[in-house]
This record gives sequence, C-alpha cells and structure tokens, in this order.
Amino acid sequence: MTALLEARGLRLAFGGVKAADGIDLAVMRAEFLAIIGPNGAGKTTFINMVTGYLRPQGGTITYEGAEITGRRPREIVRRGIARSFQLPQLFSEHTVEENAALAIAARQGIWSPFVPLLRPAWRDEARELLDRFGLLPLATRRADALNEGTRKLADIAMAVALKPRLLLMDEPTSGVSASEKMAVVETLARVLREAGVTAVFVEHDMDVVARFADRVAVWSQGRIVALGPPAQILADPVVQREVIGIERHA
Repeated sequence: MTALLEARGLRLAFGGVKAADGIDLAVMRAEFLAIIGPNGAGKTTFINMVTGYLRPQGGTITYEGAEITGRRPREIVRRGIARSFQLPQLFSEHTVEENAALAIAARQGIWSPFVPLLRPAWRDEARELLDRFGLLPLATRRADALNEGTRKLADIAMAVALKPRLLLMDEPTSGVSASEKMAVVETLARVLREAGVTAVFVEHDMDVVARFADRVAVWSQGRIVALGPPAQILADPVVQREVIGIERHA
C-alpha cells in the first residue's frame, strides 16, 4: 500500500500543554486506521490539523503528494478530505433526505436559498446514498426525530456525499447505545470500503477497534507511542494499563 496522507513533525501547544509533540504518521490508501488514547492525548487535535480547523505550529501535512498544511477547511474538502464530528452536525429542522441533498449541493457549490433543495438529480443521488446506509425508509423523517445511532449514520452519510477519498471520524460510536454500536459501525465500514474510502477514526471502544481497524495508533501526551495491527497493540501491557484500563498482576 502507498501513503495517501503523511504528517511529519506536527507540533502544536496550547499554553504549556503539548497537544502535538512531533507527530509522524502515514495513512495508507484504503486502510481503516484507529486512533486510541486517553482523553487529552491530542487525538482530536490531530484531526483538526488535518482538516484545517487548527494550524500546526510546526511540521507538514501532505495529501496525495501535495502539502496542505494550514489550508482552509473548504479547500481541504475540495481536495477530497471529509470529516464527521463527535456530535452529529445535522440540520435538525430538515428531513434526512434534505440533509443528504444539502451535502450534495455543497459538494457542487451551487446551492442557494433560491434553488429548489430536492431538485430531481439531487433527490435521486440522496436516496441512492441513503439506501447504501440503510436509511432510505427514514428519508422523510426530520433529523431531530432520529435516535443517536441513526443520527451518526446520517451524519457520516452527509460526509460521504462529498465523495471524499479520505474520511476522518471523531468518535463515531460516541453516544450510541451498546445494542446499536456494532451494527452502526458495520454499516459505515461496509459503505466506506465499497466506495474505496480511506478512514481514520478516533475510538474508545476497544471491541470496535479490534473488529474494524487495520492498524491502530496509540496517542499519549501529544505523541504516537505505539503503531501496529490491532492484535499486537491491544495486547501490549502498557496500552492495556494506560488506555484500556486493565492492570495486570504478577
């Protein structure tokens, strides 16, 4: 596999707190890379730097061979990088179908209040996208009437409507009930892999990480302290103690 995204020497501090302390990471094409670590380790900071919401104080970010360090979020989206947030960013007063159409219009850069939102081409594409996520039966339901698992899927569907080659997800299972969690991730993993989208996701549920990640990067105090396949990383005693919360006794 070849690298789609490369971060080299990323540094960013907030006062005396080092949120990124020399991050080096290559994200391979078509992989699912999980980022794990304790709260405050710098995981979301990394996503924010890659997607243009934060500008690193040092280092570079390269995507498809071109440097994107410090570019604005809209420009980064146009280059093929999308993200979803810990809290779904849906338009609550609109239906699921309208939310998808809004994302499609945004991708084309032609939406305005004077253009019909559900024009036929957008409606057809929106419904096809929702069908892939299993959301078509809910197309006419308002976003604020969805449960948390379905809201997460709808939010990620909006990101996929942008037709990214790289999708970064900040805690895609946050707030999702235990009974829904695996089904939600199963659906999004299937859709993303079928579309050939590379995924980076921050996750606290180690069962999700073990089942869906190709590689795992462990963050601690703004640094990557371990990187490798899930079976190796999740069996590491330091990771078990400091990230998972398992203390081994002799």
